[in-house]
Amino acid sequence: MGNLGATELIIIAVVIILLFGAKKLPDMARSLGRSAKILKAETKGLRDEDDQSQANQQGTTAQQVQAPQQLPPAQPQVAQPQVVQQPVAQPQPAQPQVAPPIEQSGQNLQNKQNSN
Repeated sequence: MGNLGATELIIIAVVIILLFGAKKLPDMARSLGRSAKILKAETKGLRDEDDQSQANQQGTTAQQVQAPQQLPPAQPQVAQPQVVQQPVAQPQPAQPQVAPPIEQSGQNLQNKQNSN
């Protein structure tokens, strides 16, 4: 199953040409080549960074052995007063505002009775 013969490869090529079309295949191959080139450059850059970091680590360990690191003189610790924060009052939910009832005047009552 892993061995592909010439006829199988030709059939696969024909199917790919039919699916994607002859115009798109060169563009696809070009973009695939660019992607491979970028991937190769990135892996080379990572290898170079690893080599440099290993060289730097070896150089720093040699320097540490030669000159021991001196610590700064100790500073006295001053106790900071503790500030007690009082809890913040929770705001009360807003009550819906309701308009007071409209009082009917005598003239409005007469108009209402006349309209009925």
